[in-house]
Amino acid sequence: MLHLSSKVAKPLKPQQTRSLLTRKGPPKEVSVDEAVKAIRSNDRVFIHGVTATPATLLAALEKRIPELTGIEFCHLHLDKPNPCSQEKYRANAFTNNFFIGANQRKQVAQGISSYTSTFLSEVPRIIREGPLTPDVALINVSLPDKHGYVSLGTEVATAFPAVQMAKTVIAQMNPHVPRTHGDSFVHIDALDYICHVNEPLPEIPDVKIGDVEGQIGKIISNLVPDGATLQMGIGAIPNAVLDGLKGHKNLGIHTEMFQEGVIPLIEAGIVDNSQKKFLPGKILTSFIVGTRRLYDFVDDNPSVVFYDASIANNPVIIAQNPKVTAINAAIEVDVTGQVCADSVGHRMISGVGGQVDFERGAALSEGGLPIICLPSTTKSGASRIVTAIKSGGGIITSRPHVHYVVTEYGHTNLFGKNLQQRAKALIGIAHPRHREQLERDAFEFLGISAWRD
Repeated sequence: MLHLSSKVAKPLKPQQTRSLLTRKGPPKEVSVDEAVKAIRSNDRVFIHGVTATPATLLAALEKRIPELTGIEFCHLHLDKPNPCSQEKYRANAFTNNFFIGANQRKQVAQGISSYTSTFLSEVPRIIREGPLTPDVALINVSLPDKHGYVSLGTEVATAFPAVQMAKTVIAQMNPHVPRTHGDSFVHIDALDYICHVNEPLPEIPDVKIGDVEGQIGKIISNLVPDGATLQMGIGAIPNAVLDGLKGHKNLGIHTEMFQEGVIPLIEAGIVDNSQKKFLPGKILTSFIVGTRRLYDFVDDNPSVVFYDASIANNPVIIAQNPKVTAINAAIEVDVTGQVCADSVGHRMISGVGGQVDFERGAALSEGGLPIICLPSTTKSGASRIVTAIKSGGGIITSRPHVHYVVTEYGHTNLFGKNLQQRAKALIGIAHPRHREQLERDAFEFLGISAWRD
């Protein structure tokens, strides 16, 4: 059986960092099969995340997994599966997710993978100081420029600190990786091994906007003032919000990630980043998800800068910008304002991510709008405004963090409201067929008379 107690017990203390600008001696240029021979039993292996998943290296590593023990993987969600993380390799490897992607949910349920519950803004710290400092980093980088610098491409959020801290860095050099700006560049002499691959990045197309998402998007876009600094994720509701911003002006973007729906707003001059206080004139992000159109847009584009999550998701830095509008999704919101966003009951499906970072940053921003949004019902028709979060469900965003809540039936601002006022306001934007039962349950279980003025 796999035992990781010695790794988990590592103390929090500063570790030696490598310079990403230069390092003595060139890297070893090897095949992918030779590169993964540098990984030994009991190594903690960081995997470049999201659309930067180094699938070629992982496929080569799978061939070695049966002969290794005590391997521990750590990463953000992966947009390509890790073949080394399967039930048949339970005795060989374990995975710690900083955010649970769709292809790790089954493994988490099986107990061969788990979730490290940490604000995304603090993930770089647990990489730099422990307890999850990697021994080896597997990364997916661009071709070098004339000065010898490669780029970390589409995910810098956790990759930048991982490359700083890992004892061994193995890079697959890939012509499909865009050259992104910001804290994304690594000198080739800072790498230990390089192997050449030709691996297209995964493409995540836009999600179709349904009627409910369209209504929510319209409500949110009407709340957004000119000159706002935006944070939003990927999906139908963010797409609907972007569609509703075509009449706005002087918008900026400071976000943990963005999608290609922002490109038309940039091309139309609606997003010009002119009002931002932190890096004015530039879009700030830490990773991106989209199609080749988006990857081509950020390629060698100095108006888009990538920083690790300790900067991109730092609430104090976020709050420097004006009118920060943070738009984050929820699975359930109870009638007192608690937000569940990472699990359905005991079943883990995602993670904290940047929700709390940006909700708090927006609350501290002058004129900020911290927004939680969700359809009023599930696909089966159950209410997502609830008297109590399902048993086992995680409270990601607490009552005092929550300000605006939006469903297709309207919006409410919970800031400064007592429990009775909150219940009344939230029941008022629940689906009409559930409101009477919610009022009864709120009175029975919480003593809240939600029908009173």
